[in-house]
Amino acid sequence: MPLSMSQASLPAFEIGLNALSAVLDKATAYAAAKKFDPAVLLHTRLAPDMFDLVRQVQVAADQAKNASSRLAGVEAPRYEDTETTTDQLKTRLAKTVAYLKTLDRKAIDAAADREIVFPLGPIKKGHMKGDDYLNHFVLPNFYFHLTAAYAILRHCGVDIGKSDFMGAIPLTVT
Repeated sequence: MPLSMSQASLPAFEIGLNALSAVLDKATAYAAAKKFDPAVLLHTRLAPDMFDLVRQVQVAADQAKNASSRLAGVEAPRYEDTETTTDQLKTRLAKTVAYLKTLDRKAIDAAADREIVFPLGPIKKGHMKGDDYLNHFVLPNFYFHLTAAYAILRHCGVDIGKSDFMGAIPLTVT
């Protein structure tokens, strides 16, 4: 049986967002151990023209929530971008994971050949078939922002590695 749209997206979003939440826990512990304000980490960016950690987390959550909603043919809940602490960011991630579990997988799967319209900045709109939207726009963007968040914290010295980024993948070791 071929991999469905919901199988290719929802578990990846859940694992990625939960892994990001765990990485934020490590960031908080790192700041406490080094005795500095964790807000320093939240406002760090890799380059002057890149988003800071707070925005990377917000965008990763929004990519998962908004894309899944578009594919399911429903209106996504709107989150205000007001987070200022790691706990608030973790709440946003948990809320997103909980929301993803409410979506109709069959509706997502049926979106493969449907045209998806999505914003590209404040004025332009993109148009793609659902399967192209998921595979060539959503998943790369989602992983970009997860990776950027991870890289910010790793660059700041937080003791995280590949297994932290990968999260709780469905793995059997023999």
